[in-house]
Amino acid sequence: MTASRVTSRVFRGLVILILVVCAGFPVYWMLNTALSTNEHLYGTGQKLWPQLQQIPVLMGQVADVPLLAWMGNSLVVAVGTTVVSLLLGCLAGYALSRFRFRGKGVVAALLFVTQVLPEALVLVPLYALFISLGLLNNLWGLVLANAGFALPVATFVLKGAIDAIPKEIEESAAIDGAPRASVLTMIVLPLIMPSIAAAAVMSFFSGWNEFLFANTFLLDKALWPASVGLASFIGQYDTPLPAVMASALLFSVPAIVFFLIVQRKMVSGLTAGAVKG
Repeated sequence: MTASRVTSRVFRGLVILILVVCAGFPVYWMLNTALSTNEHLYGTGQKLWPQLQQIPVLMGQVADVPLLAWMGNSLVVAVGTTVVSLLLGCLAGYALSRFRFRGKGVVAALLFVTQVLPEALVLVPLYALFISLGLLNNLWGLVLANAGFALPVATFVLKGAIDAIPKEIEESAAIDGAPRASVLTMIVLPLIMPSIAAAAVMSFFSGWNEFLFANTFLLDKALWPASVGLASFIGQYDTPLPAVMASALLFSVPAIVFFLIVQRKMVSGLTAGAVKG
């Protein structure tokens, strides 16, 4: 092995190490803050290593909070948003990619415009609509609201992937007698699984991090997702920062694990269809 190649590998390893440290340091600092005392946080200064003797005290503080129930609500919203966005996104992406119809450009433009509008702009109209439909204080109403914003992104990601699939494959299946639905489910969807994974990740995080709609539409504390529950820690005169950081760390773990599992497919899915040969 030549010296230049060794130098290149060492340099690459150092760059990767620096990136890993930069990405992991916020997680470590959350853990360190959770295991720090108020004296260290507001007085002498936070130490660089976690104070393990604070674990029993921290567990007592977190045990008084229905964090697991809140995380369960967040999971319902995130999974529901993902399922609705993928089901409708696959159909919409396939229609925009393969069918010709009047107003096709208008539909695509309207889907794009939804990403320009801030969520706060539709908050009052949605609130009135949810009252009329009986969806106020309901997790499924929250799923529909989040899916409305996640669906356009999923649609465009999946449309780009379908555009990269040669139409001849579908034509061959049609000649063999396969109906359109079978062509979509048995041929097209398996070929765009990386893009489906990418759309699933973006939809999942959209639902998992939901705050604005949940804080407005959910009146029952038992239905709060974890994001709203964490915000309730902030008091007028006191904020238990160690408990906040511990709860935030637990709230972040499922999202981090989910991303690590599908990160490779997500990257390939985001680049699918970007270059055509």
